[in-house]
Amino acid sequence: MAWLDGLYEQGVFLASGRKEPREGGVILAVAGDRARIEEITAGDPFVRAGVCAYRVTEFVATKTAPGLERYRETLG
Repeated sequence: MAWLDGLYEQGVFLASGRKEPREGGVILAVAGDRARIEEITAGDPFVRAGVCAYRVTEFVATKTAPGLERYRETLG
């Protein structure tokens, strides 16, 4: 939990939670590039213990809720 809390405090993680059915979880994160996210996920204590793995999916947020407008992008 401390690992998650630290990344929330840094503004990297925006939301997280378990999947239903309980087959893992989802984290909505923002960073400058994919390499940074991969570096962050490699530091997860569960990854280091060999208990879990991440699948990173990038997307362009072209529409957001009002509180997330700073993450909105335009396709170029």
